[in-house]
Amino acid sequence: MPRSSDGPADGVRTPDALVDVETPVGLARASVHDPAHGGRPTGVLVLGHGAGGGIGAPDLQVTAAVAVAAGWRCVLVEQPWRVAGGKVAPAPARLDTGWLAVLAALADDALAGPGTGTGPLVVGGRSAGARVACRTAVTTGADGVLCLAFPLHPPGRPEKTRADELAGAGVPVHVVQGRRDPFGGPAEVEALGLEGVLVTAVDGDHGLKASAGADGAVAAAVRVVIATFSG
Repeated sequence: MPRSSDGPADGVRTPDALVDVETPVGLARASVHDPAHGGRPTGVLVLGHGAGGGIGAPDLQVTAAVAVAAGWRCVLVEQPWRVAGGKVAPAPARLDTGWLAVLAALADDALAGPGTGTGPLVVGGRSAGARVACRTAVTTGADGVLCLAFPLHPPGRPEKTRADELAGAGVPVHVVQGRRDPFGGPAEVEALGLEGVLVTAVDGDHGLKASAGADGAVAAAVRVVIATFSG
C-alpha cells in the first residue's frame, strides 16, 4: 500500500505511518501508531471516527495513547468522506464499505487482522464509527468491539433505537458511555440486557471530553479492555 507523504491532521498525535487505502467509495487513510516499546504488538486496535468529526477527537486520541503504552498497535481510520474534505458522513452502507476495505488492506499488510501474528484484533470507534465496527465485526474477524459514545438513538427519539447493531455484533462489546449523552445514557444501554455487552459509565456528554484526559475514566476503561484481550 502507498504511504502518504502528507503530515498528520491537526490535533492528532504523530503516527508512525500514514497509509492511504483505495476503497470502492474513495480514498481512506489509516494513521498507524506502533507499540511504545517498539517490539511486536501484543494486539491491534482499529478505530473509526464519528459522523461529524475526525480522528483528532479527544477520546480517540487518549485511547490510542493507552493502547500503544500497553504494547498494542493502534490504527485510526479516516473514512473517505473525511479525507475528501466532507463535513457530514454518508449513509451507513457506504461507511461499512469504506471500513471493510481498510480492514482488508491492513490485514494484507500484516498490520491488523487474524492470522497475522499480531495477537487479538479489537475494532471500534466513537459514535458512528462504533456503529460501523459493530455492524462489521464478524466480517472483519474481530475478537471484540470498543464503542466510545455509542449513539443508541437520535436525541429525543428513543423509539429509533439502534440496539440491533449492538446485539448483532457477534463478539464481546465494551461500551464507554457518558452519563449525560443525549444519544442514550449508560443506563439505557444497560437496560437492554444484551448478552456480551459491557457498559462503563463515565462523566460527560456524547463528546466524552470531560473524561478523556490521560488519567480520566475513558483511559481507565480502555485499559480494562486492553487487559481483557491481552490474556
